[in-house]
Amino acid sequence: MIRFVPETGSTNADMLALAEQGALEGSWLRAGRQTGGRGRMGRAWESPVGNLYCSTLVRVTAEDPPAHTLALVAANAVHALVAPLCAGSARIKWPNDILIDGAKIAGILLERVGDAVVVGIGVNVADHPKGLDRPVTSLMAQGASDAEAGALLERLAALFAHWLAIWRAQGLDPVRTHWLLNAHPKGTAMRVLQPDGEQVDGTFDTLDRQGMLILRLANGESRAIHAGDIILN
Repeated sequence: MIRFVPETGSTNADMLALAEQGALEGSWLRAGRQTGGRGRMGRAWESPVGNLYCSTLVRVTAEDPPAHTLALVAANAVHALVAPLCAGSARIKWPNDILIDGAKIAGILLERVGDAVVVGIGVNVADHPKGLDRPVTSLMAQGASDAEAGALLERLAALFAHWLAIWRAQGLDPVRTHWLLNAHPKGTAMRVLQPDGEQVDGTFDTLDRQGMLILRLANGESRAIHAGDIILN
């Protein structure tokens, strides 16, 4: 079920509240505009009219893979949505971004309450922020002039359901394998800014079986990264 509201503070905040009220898995909420959109680490997410702002709900069980790996499910779905529409090359950047030739076009935010994991997704459709310290783009800028948020969400919901079913029935491995095929290549230089302020430089090696990023350090050692901001060098 997809519900649309012209404006709200945050679709994730709304879906978290709906989850506590008993909303069912598979519910989707789309807003025409957000006044309090959020990114990772509490950052504001600019939300002009014309872009896709949506959240869905997954009820996790003890038999499911780790809940945080739903970020890989979402990334596979969003990549499949935008890649065919863009003139440039679409890549997944750990842990939650989709890039077109290095410019961000979409982001993912997971939040949890009880057994409910809310997956928030934002895609730059008609517009993208200007004057940022990193490159960004939109579907319109990539040549998809007829892309429309409502129709995109219908396609996204189907893609997410597809990858969620695989995650549930077959476990994380096929989801991880597909993610790796569409992510930054092995050997990509990157800098990780961790939540505690530590900075780690290395190259991308792989994802482990729990979906953690494995960074290859200059001394040849490997380091598992559980959280952090990634800067591609």
